[in-house]
Amino acid sequence: MLKNYLKIAWRNLLKNKLFSFVNIFGLSIGLSTCFLLVLYINDELSYDKHHEGTDRLYRVALDTEDEKWAGTPGVMARGLKNDFPEIEEVTRVLNFPNTGNLLLKSEERNVQIYEPKGYYVDSTFFDIFTYEFKHGNIANALNSPNTVVISEEIANKLFGNKNPIDQVINVEIPYGKIDYTVKGVFHKTINKSHVDPNLFLSMQNGDIGQWVKGQTNWATNSIFHTYIKLKNGTDPMAFEEKLPAFLEKNAGDDFREMGLKKSLFLQPVKDIYLKSSIGHEISNNGSMLYIYIFSSIAIFILIIACVNFMNLSTAKSETRANEIGVRKVVGATKSSLINQFLAESIFMCLLSLLLALLIVMVCLPTFNAITQKSLSLTANPEILLWIIGLAVMTALLSGSYPALYLSSFKPVTALKGKGSGKNAATTVRKGLVVFQFCVSACLILVSILFWQQMSFIDNRDLGFKKERQIVLPFRNASTARNYAGLKNEVLRIPSVVSASAGSTYPGFELVQSRMFFGEGKTKNEQVDVRLGQISDDYVETLGYDLLYGRTLSKGDIDRSDAIVLNETAVRRLGYVASDAVGKNIYYVDSGQRKSYEILGVVRDFNHQSLHKTITPYGLVGLEEAQPAYFIANVGRGNLDEVVSKIQNVWGKVNKGTPFEYSFLDDDFQKNYEKEKRTSMVTISFTLIAIFIACIGLYGLASYTTEQRKKEVGIRRVLGASVLGITILHLKNFLKLVLIALLIASPLSYYLGNNWLQDFTYRIDIGWQLFLIGGLFVICIAFITVGSQVVKASMANPIKNLKTE
Repeated sequence: MLKNYLKIAWRNLLKNKLFSFVNIFGLSIGLSTCFLLVLYINDELSYDKHHEGTDRLYRVALDTEDEKWAGTPGVMARGLKNDFPEIEEVTRVLNFPNTGNLLLKSEERNVQIYEPKGYYVDSTFFDIFTYEFKHGNIANALNSPNTVVISEEIANKLFGNKNPIDQVINVEIPYGKIDYTVKGVFHKTINKSHVDPNLFLSMQNGDIGQWVKGQTNWATNSIFHTYIKLKNGTDPMAFEEKLPAFLEKNAGDDFREMGLKKSLFLQPVKDIYLKSSIGHEISNNGSMLYIYIFSSIAIFILIIACVNFMNLSTAKSETRANEIGVRKVVGATKSSLINQFLAESIFMCLLSLLLALLIVMVCLPTFNAITQKSLSLTANPEILLWIIGLAVMTALLSGSYPALYLSSFKPVTALKGKGSGKNAATTVRKGLVVFQFCVSACLILVSILFWQQMSFIDNRDLGFKKERQIVLPFRNASTARNYAGLKNEVLRIPSVVSASAGSTYPGFELVQSRMFFGEGKTKNEQVDVRLGQISDDYVETLGYDLLYGRTLSKGDIDRSDAIVLNETAVRRLGYVASDAVGKNIYYVDSGQRKSYEILGVVRDFNHQSLHKTITPYGLVGLEEAQPAYFIANVGRGNLDEVVSKIQNVWGKVNKGTPFEYSFLDDDFQKNYEKEKRTSMVTISFTLIAIFIACIGLYGLASYTTEQRKKEVGIRRVLGASVLGITILHLKNFLKLVLIALLIASPLSYYLGNNWLQDFTYRIDIGWQLFLIGGLFVICIAFITVGSQVVKASMANPIKNLKTE
């Protein structure tokens, strides 16, 4: 019987080539899209799920008066371990400020490379986080001072195929140069974590180790990520309730001395990647919102493809009415007909599945490039089984309605060439078309909104000059000391307008800050002001708008009592910008009151991404500190040529140190990588959804015009114009599209508005969005249907009026 079903299915497929192609191709596109998104979603959901005892792992974070902060003071970990027997183990991760790319050298092989994501960790790190080692002993990898655990990729770059255990790597940062001994090599791509490392350096070391040991104040330097592993049976909520008393006992005096109010809270490690976006995250996290968006897109695209299948199958019912009638007359039961039509559906879905898998294999490299992932169909066998199960479910879903509908035909009406419940079937088809275009319209409107917000970000005046700014990082102490010589030589290049250096530049999260209060106020009215340390010409190079006073000159760089503030800082400190120059602001240091003189006021600028509001910001001199970044403002001229000349200067001034550069505008845009990837994926799959809906509409329009060709012929003979007939046919589809737009508009507004909540500075959703999106949807529908109607209208009416 199964063989007979398949034989009939194959014959019907060949007999109706256009409709078979539309069904198979549309369904394969829908399945392949769904498969790609399933791979992406599964990868995003897998972060931090592999750790042993992952349900007992938590990050301890701070809640300040202004924001939530992922870092804690260095002393926090020891205090937690000493005070709470419920804690099995504790560890810290430190992403030290201004280290950026670490300069790694293997003197044995004379190889040196820059590598990002190097974190200082305690020896207990691998007691909490699970990593798979290729070389070395995970139990004691970081027990000794000046030891390092590196990724397999770094091991290959520095040591080739050689086992790197006990080999020496020279690590240079702006604060020192130390030899580290390799004690482990881990596989990086097997399991995913919100801690996304290339190497782990022991917190016991000769570069920042002494500074770490000196962190005994509970109110300052909250840049350590503190993780705990609770003992089995510990209630995390009950444990969290004990934290206020713990903090008061240990940090109360330090907080009161500085006029601070802070509290602690726990974050499950398994939830950090997708559910945490607080300040000082250790790396760029994902978002549950995007999981919901991509899941919805996958489901809707698959449903659109299934709708195509059901629409075309029921539309073709009349051509199979005679077959069904004969089968019922000779004794076929309803169940056998249902089985036959389901077998046909499953057969077509299997063909679609094979084509979909081929499409996925072809498109996966491009999809990986867009999402910056390394997804694979074979990496996780369980996913492949889920995909096959999804295809079978799709076959049953898309084939069930046509099977039930076709098998319900009555023998007498079927043999007359008429279906059963024709009006009901037509109503269902119209409803499915409305659903298709509702989903497509919603995706189009949301995609336009994404594009508008990204354009707004690209074109917004940020309060500084971001274009044609070349940034050179100082990765070690020697290059930072050579700053003056580098600046003098770079300024000799004709295209370079100005140059300066500092501890930071716009676009990076600035962790250095100080609590200030204005004249006539006390430390209980303090304002947290972020501080950037700068050299002379910094304000001019970055193009900040100086409103009042002056900037830091050469003579001010070594001063410890001069500051330039932004408007927000001046306002929060209780001053009027026009009258603030020459006034003092105060802070408490080791119990003593000290002050800064306000030299100038600059217009507010976005020193962070547009996700965050502008906060109080101050610029102070470098004093004895070394700059971390060199910035050159380039005027007219070819940027590549200027970079080449700067590289030559760098080679002369900093011999033996690799040249590294970036453009400030590119660095600032990295804050929106997540949004840009989401926008690209959403727009790409929106186009796919539109395409699937259109090919279904095209097939349905082809069949409808074929059924009405005699009507068209009669109208032509009676004098109707091609335009008149076209408009007559299009009116029916226009009604369906307008209904779809009415449903899609409020839904897209809700989704778009939720997405925009993540931005402090955002566009307003205006009526123009819905007008443009609606016209776009109507044009697509008209082009798709109109092409078939015009073709039928222009055909020879005599040929259409011939009897069979």
